[in-house]
Amino acid sequence: MSVDLLATAASAMDAQRAAMDVAARNVAAAEAAGPGAAYPRAVPQFRIVESPRGSMVEFAGTRSERGTNVDILTEMIAVMNASRSYESDAAIFTAGKRLAERTIELGRV
Repeated sequence: MSVDLLATAASAMDAQRAAMDVAARNVAAAEAAGPGAAYPRAVPQFRIVESPRGSMVEFAGTRSERGTNVDILTEMIAVMNASRSYESDAAIFTAGKRLAERTIELGRV
């Protein structure tokens, strides 16, 4: 059970890292396009995949959000949200790791 928890938390951390990468690419592309240029915002997409190891969160790519340009404030909020989600996933991973360590310790006694 804790192995499923560790795998799920790790996959979610990977997905949130990808979301932060998308926000960074949005800002870089908007800056490269220049102040008056229009650059459609890329929005990360995720999916949940069922596997023998449990439910996994997977980065499924991006979709273009037409009609809106990249806004630095929006991207900073997206980075903050992804960062908070990453931290939550890391805390879940740590709890699962501690649970597995305690289970192993109980087996030794």
